Amino acid sequence: MRVVIDSLAYGGAGVARAEDGRIVFVEGACPGDTLEVTIAEEHPRFIRATVAEVLDASPDRVTPPCPYFGVCGGCQWQHVGYDVQIESKRIAIQDALTRIGKQTDVEVSAVEASPDQYGYRNKIELSVANTPKGPALGFARHGSNDVIAIDACLLLPKNVRKAPRSLSGALRYLSSRIPTPVERVSLRVSRKGEVEVDLWTAPGGFPRQLAAKVIGDAVGARTVTRVITKGEAEARKVSRVEVLSGPGAWKEKLGGYEYLVSAPSFFQVNTRAAELLQSAVLAAVDADGTTLVADLYAGVGTFTLPLAAASCEVVAVESSSHALADLRRNLDSAGLEADIMPGDAGRIAEEIEGVDTIVVDPPRSGLSERAGRALVEARPETIVYVSCDPATLARDVRTFTEAGYHLDSVSGVDLFPQTYHVETVATLARKA
Repeated sequence: MRVVIDSLAYGGAGVARAEDGRIVFVEGACPGDTLEVTIAEEHPRFIRATVAEVLDASPDRVTPPCPYFGVCGGCQWQHVGYDVQIESKRIAIQDALTRIGKQTDVEVSAVEASPDQYGYRNKIELSVANTPKGPALGFARHGSNDVIAIDACLLLPKNVRKAPRSLSGALRYLSSRIPTPVERVSLRVSRKGEVEVDLWTAPGGFPRQLAAKVIGDAVGARTVTRVITKGEAEARKVSRVEVLSGPGAWKEKLGGYEYLVSAPSFFQVNTRAAELLQSAVLAAVDADGTTLVADLYAGVGTFTLPLAAASCEVVAVESSSHALADLRRNLDSAGLEADIMPGDAGRIAEEIEGVDTIVVDPPRSGLSERAGRALVEARPETIVYVSCDPATLARDVRTFTEAGYHLDSVSGVDLFPQTYHVETVATLARKA
């Protein structure tokens, strides 16, 4: 089938129309391409296809710099010019709000570009692949759960770009000496170049001193930890963290504040772009020095600290014990105060009264039904919703608008160049 690609779908594929009107999703396509495609799946309303031949390349098509692109599932859009990437993300947010959220009177602002298109990630998570030479580290193969071993990742800063290869070598050396195998490896690197490596394992025997030395020597890690998890693969929970060497936590500076982040705690992966996100949230809150703000899913304090510095009275809600400990230390280090309420955001929100603004930054799945209901019943004047998934954002926005809120503004920040993912800030106001 010959097709002309019109746009990019959220999920990464190019979008075209077949002669019979069906939508054609084509992996590896760029808007403006004329392609010969091979049909992989046919459905009544859509077709999935792969590129057989590029007949006429789009002027926005670029050469992917990564040798693993198209095989590794980490990036989807390295072949697409960056201006097209961020406009496609804006369109994806707009489309989700229209189709799912039923919002037809709000125009999504232009997505703010990341200051760095490559080398922006302060963290990657590497899976273990079993190879003839022994264990190696890499990412899931595109469209599969199989792991493809990699030597380097262009999304990492240059000083640690080849860390996957070094860590694979260290892991192979350790493999015959580790009774409990390493299941995955997290690598963090700060703006100052501070490196932390976290080895995720099940409970069991472990050569702590040897692992700390071998891993530390391989990549110059200041901190090496072992994160011990329990439970089935899809629902494993952190049992405890063993510090093998160093201070046991990683530090990064974001928006003028220094954040201490322990191994299991979440932190935005693109520090420089996260500063743009932080500024967008502060602008949306529009604090006047007397504002009572509830920061739900507060994490280590990405928004709690600047809100507290803006003379807001802040209630920070977080369920992770690791993130809570980090949050307390980060507030103390900055000389700031906030009321900290440990527990599930849905339950705690039911207890909050008299709040002016609620900031929510939930996981990709969005708000639970209980949390959404609690936010509506708390009746804040303003809800500032930070989302990494346009579909769940749109679903929850519809819940709020049906309960008496108006969607005032929506903007995006590109924390994930070369991928289809995007961070969004939506501001809702309670109708009089």
